[in-house]
Amino acid sequence: MKRKLLNILTVSVIITTIGFLMDGDIKEPSMAMRFSEFFGMMTMLFLAISAIYLPAYSLTKKLQRVRQ
Repeated sequence: MKRKLLNILTVSVIITTIGFLMDGDIKEPSMAMRFSEFFGMMTMLFLAISAIYLPAYSLTKKLQRVRQ
């Protein structure tokens, strides 16, 4: 489980970094605001991916057990 969460966190960081670099908006002059935007987006992506992946993984495992 730890490995799955670490992989999801890694994917979230990569997507957030790419999105942050490709963003065409004017950057805030405050570093605190930039960090809060980055970590806020990373947290939202982590939660969204986890909310989709973990139940789907659990469901497929249950279906495989029932099938055998």
